[in-house]
Amino acid sequence: MAYTLIRACNVLTRLQRPTGRRLTTVFTNGLIQNNVNNSNCQQLVIDNVRHASFFNRYPADYLWKGATAVSNAGKKRGRLKSRRPIRNLNRGQVIGVGRVNIVWPGLNAPVLKGRELVQQQRLPDNPEQIQKIYKLRDTSTRRRRIRIHPLLRGWTSAKPGGRKIGPPDPVGDEKFEGFETIILQLKQVTHMTGHLGRTRNWSALVITGNGQGLAGFGEGRGSEGKAALRKAKNRAAQRLIFIKRYNERTVFHDFFCQFGGSKIFVYKKGEGFGLRCQRVLKACCEVLGIKDLRCKIEGSTNTRNVMKAFFIGLLRQKTHQEIAEEKKLHLVEFRRERDNFPVVVASPAKARTSEEIKFGELLDFKRYAYEEGKVPLDNPPPRPFYERLPSWTIRQRKIAVTRNKEDVRVKIMAEEGDLKSFYSDEFKEANPRMGEIIKRRYDKMKEQQEQ
Repeated sequence: MAYTLIRACNVLTRLQRPTGRRLTTVFTNGLIQNNVNNSNCQQLVIDNVRHASFFNRYPADYLWKGATAVSNAGKKRGRLKSRRPIRNLNRGQVIGVGRVNIVWPGLNAPVLKGRELVQQQRLPDNPEQIQKIYKLRDTSTRRRRIRIHPLLRGWTSAKPGGRKIGPPDPVGDEKFEGFETIILQLKQVTHMTGHLGRTRNWSALVITGNGQGLAGFGEGRGSEGKAALRKAKNRAAQRLIFIKRYNERTVFHDFFCQFGGSKIFVYKKGEGFGLRCQRVLKACCEVLGIKDLRCKIEGSTNTRNVMKAFFIGLLRQKTHQEIAEEKKLHLVEFRRERDNFPVVVASPAKARTSEEIKFGELLDFKRYAYEEGKVPLDNPPPRPFYERLPSWTIRQRKIAVTRNKEDVRVKIMAEEGDLKSFYSDEFKEANPRMGEIIKRRYDKMKEQQEQ
């Protein structure tokens, strides 16, 4: 039971019922009087009021469950989707902030402001605050997922691989300006312990670089994904490696690299070719500043093995000058866009003569660049399906007579200046134009006969 103090003037007559069975006690002048009916009194009445009820006896979760619960049979039939959403009525509530906008020192405002003591005061009403609370509690409108820009989503929209997380944390006065970090792998790992059993952690592998040949990779673990990424990012900043680049855009030569079960063939490409390689290698090229490259992976595509193999190959590559000094020969480059015009790329301090070159010495630059003789096998393109049909064989027999006629005529004109063979000088009949001459004579004779 609880007691409530109320005014006794008009309330007293309202509380007394005609049945007369309800007893009301009134305090007046320190004396207790029963069943007082005085309209001029200003006494207080004590009434027995029951504050406890069904709504304040149970917690909110229990009440919401009774209103929105669905049986197991209803869940199987799909009724769970149509149930009313649960509203959190405590959402938006702040201690000291209500409908009446009042400043409470020590509750929703500081006690001291500078050297002055903050006084309690009432501020103008803020109707927008109530509307914000109603909108915050409203569950009728679904929350939209935060849209990420397509260039910031990474390799897939579901996993963090390929996303950029900014530069590493500064170390003292050293700030990593111009650096960018890319997530290569973020996964959850487990291991068994003696007293905690199976524990779960997050493992992260990232690579960071400034886009000018300076890059490093690191691995970190933590109880949360953000902690693991932060550790990996800072460790990568402490293991930076400088990679030399040709014309600040590609590698110096083709090479082969391997780590574990991953084998990579790297091809040097011209300006404007772009990056045509696996996504892990593309991320490595972006932080290194490599713009034109083609890579082919054979075997395992494990993220760690691919990344380590690529870095090993980049560190083992030699510059053009180093190759020229090692072979003591001039290094000449032929490029299709220059019509295969030879251009000397590097020259040694003292070049060897042709007599000093040993018989059988390896002079093929492609075989020299690939270590251990690991030259990639260029498979011919697959034959089209129609070449296996009988009709194709029949057609080849029909055009065998004139198959290469046009190409041969162009070659003879370029070499000899006229359509002739090595028999044309001795025998006039061997002249390819003899047929045309005979035809002209025959036409001329026919015209004379007709006249």
